[in-house]
Amino acid sequence: MTAESSERATGCLAARAKNAIPLEPVAQGDFEAWRKRQGESVRQWLGLTGFRAKAGQFAFLLDGDGGPARVLAGVESLEDSWSYAGLAEKLPAGSYRLDPEPDAKAAGAAALGWAIGCYDFARYRAPREGLPRLIWPKNADRQAATAAAESVTMVRDLVNTPANDMGPAELAEAARGIARRFGGKCAVTRGEQLLKKNYPAIHAVGRAAAQEPRLIDLRWQGPGGAKGPKITLVGKGVCFDTGGLDLKPASGMLLMKKDMGGAAHALGLAQWIMASKLPLRLRVLVPAVENSVSGDSYRPGDVIATRKGVSVEVGNTDAEGRIVLCDALAEAVTEKPDMLLDFATLTGAARVALGPELPALFSNSDALAEELLSSGVAEGDPLWRLPLHRPYRQLLNSKLADINNVSSGGFAGAITAALFLQEFVPEEVAWAHIDLMAWNNAARPGRPVGGEAMSLRAAFAAIEARCRR
Repeated sequence: MTAESSERATGCLAARAKNAIPLEPVAQGDFEAWRKRQGESVRQWLGLTGFRAKAGQFAFLLDGDGGPARVLAGVESLEDSWSYAGLAEKLPAGSYRLDPEPDAKAAGAAALGWAIGCYDFARYRAPREGLPRLIWPKNADRQAATAAAESVTMVRDLVNTPANDMGPAELAEAARGIARRFGGKCAVTRGEQLLKKNYPAIHAVGRAAAQEPRLIDLRWQGPGGAKGPKITLVGKGVCFDTGGLDLKPASGMLLMKKDMGGAAHALGLAQWIMASKLPLRLRVLVPAVENSVSGDSYRPGDVIATRKGVSVEVGNTDAEGRIVLCDALAEAVTEKPDMLLDFATLTGAARVALGPELPALFSNSDALAEELLSSGVAEGDPLWRLPLHRPYRQLLNSKLADINNVSSGGFAGAITAALFLQEFVPEEVAWAHIDLMAWNNAARPGRPVGGEAMSLRAAFAAIEARCRR
């Protein structure tokens, strides 16, 4: 993330401002009791405006001169970031301050919500004008809220950027930028070097594109991290997916710039970890490719090698994400991390099962799964666990190779994709696979149409908690 985009992440939060309008958040469940404590004139005014403290609703109370004396704002709860994000989208331009000052948790939620509610991807057009500004709440942890907002902004920016400006080379440069900013190291293996260093599956998928395929390998150690947990993140970095020779229809390609959403999440989470100076050892692996069509495309029916030595029959070239991930996972497990997370926009089947807003979680560790699920509930960033149902492994059987990259039927597509990945992760490594959309098809409060960070806050909270053990 550049200094400019970093500033943009929290640009609608101000240190101070003259004549900032007091803003009082009121939870809908508390509204009736709150209303009864007010004077008759306030009760009558709110009745006329229809204010019932629904999330995103607001009402101005006027002073004797008809100017704004105060604004009441409805929220799901005082700690719900999305309620504040929705307010940041709707309130008119001006400066606001929370009154009364909330406690630390609510203050942090308000600051983060306001920041991401003001998000605007304006790389190719004029930015939005007239955004409301919130004075930093006194009890907010500015460093923590800023790190979180920058991470969400990075994920959204990377996913929203079209493939002509976000190919494998640009994705690698984004990783290098994070490493430079926080004192990490970033190595990139590209093109024919992938074959020499035994990453044949990544090479096979990406070799047809104009930009060479790459494996991005970022390392960082936090203060005191030598004794901390070893955390490895893997992100699917398919910067554009045509489907390969099993070509997608035109409608299926419209959003395929977002097929590197897993990589965006891995990098965004890495930046958040580094900015927070967590005491751990971090490694990030991103196979960055374009799944393109040319005379050198890999073909349906090909049998390709992998880093682990497992041979893969290509049943469909449009199931390329799991193929590039298998080499990255095979490398990741060599260091036996304490926690291995992979993020991927992997299957439409997960979206059919859970919809676009709820990422699917698979894990070989009940303890790790519970850490992520409970963190998701606490952070308002939920996931839903689906099973690694071993009997479905037979659906990936191949007569030519050790495994096929797609199942022999149309059922359980998200599960069979996860089972394919599990082939490259030994049981002793605690691993979780997150199959996510990384995109908002429709706008919701604080979540405009476009790239979206999903499961990011849940993953960070789980990792942060692991560091406190």
